[in-house]
Amino acid sequence: MAQERLSRVAEQLKLGSDVLEPLRNPKRALTVVIPVRLDNGTVQTFLGYRVHHDLALGPGKGGVRYHPQVNLGQVAAMAMLMTWKCSLMNLPFGGAHGGIRLDTSKLSNGELERVTRRYVSEIIELIGPDQDIAGPDLNTNEQTMAWMMDTYSVNVGHTVPSIVTGKPKSIGGSLGLSEATGYGVALCARQAVKHFGLAGNSPTVIIQGLGTVGSVVARILHENGFTVLGVSDAKGGLYNANGLDLNSLTTHISRTNSMTGFSKAEAVTNEQLLEMKCDILAPCAVSNQIHKDNADRLKCKILVEGANAPTTPEADRILESKGLPIMPDILANASSVTVGYFEWVQGLIRLLWSEEEIFARLDRSIIEICDRVFALADKEKISLRDAAMRLAVQRVVEARRLRGLYP
Repeated sequence: MAQERLSRVAEQLKLGSDVLEPLRNPKRALTVVIPVRLDNGTVQTFLGYRVHHDLALGPGKGGVRYHPQVNLGQVAAMAMLMTWKCSLMNLPFGGAHGGIRLDTSKLSNGELERVTRRYVSEIIELIGPDQDIAGPDLNTNEQTMAWMMDTYSVNVGHTVPSIVTGKPKSIGGSLGLSEATGYGVALCARQAVKHFGLAGNSPTVIIQGLGTVGSVVARILHENGFTVLGVSDAKGGLYNANGLDLNSLTTHISRTNSMTGFSKAEAVTNEQLLEMKCDILAPCAVSNQIHKDNADRLKCKILVEGANAPTTPEADRILESKGLPIMPDILANASSVTVGYFEWVQGLIRLLWSEEEIFARLDRSIIEICDRVFALADKEKISLRDAAMRLAVQRVVEARRLRGLYP
């Protein structure tokens, strides 16, 4: 998927093979063996990865994920995605990513800590506040980042807050980071509605994935006058043609830890929810949810990608032929890395910004980039994804040209 989208934009920009080939491959990739003593006294070995895709714009920036299916190819694809995301948002970062192949549900908290610390020790030659800055991703969190920060700091002999972002606020984490991704998705949705001139005072929205991101999207859009028709989690969804009562739903989920049994909405499957009529569809769950088999049945007016790669290239082509605008993931969910950049800067200068300052800076950044993407798409008569990718790739290509070739 990542290669196909790069090839499409490279053809539009008429990039030669001498420019394109280095962007197709990671600058460097490290696979490490992580032996860890478990609570029962036995030793289990895990595989870990850290990939730098391109560092022309600055040090690497990207998450660390823990999952049984993590592999080098997946991590390399995510590192490439981070290159484009950081470039598009005008951040001084290149793209990186990492992960460990493990099932977090089968390890104790102590075992996860030992895995994390050994992983940091094994990749320490690649990371640093001026080399590669990690952040949380799938099945990792602020505690994981705290362990990573401490392990690195102990190894170098002094505290280094900016080695990671997404850490607890008490040890240098930024205000606003926990809501940043959802906030950015909601803001992109609002900018898209404004740009495309959707009629009506209360645009309707359906959100797939009512997790950390989706729940914030639902709340913020509701507060801004949108009508939330449907939401879902991994087990299924809820739909109400007149709009969901989000307060009642939140109370129900808090009480039962599930959407099941909520009486003020119709139960639907995740697949059905995607095909319901609405103004804004925001997939905020996992990748590849919109594909060639269901793309033609979407009834939304704008698709806003809250998740990473929720739309396959085949579905892209179908939706483009229908004239359905897509706010691409490298823009719509880039707020997390943007606020991560704010945290990195605050750690370097030892100065804490207020939450108001954080969101004011984030607003300016997102609105500016949205306007640039809209303007390029309108001027060149291309899709929003192609416009965003062009801006991102052009900035990296220009940086590589100016830096030259060594030796």
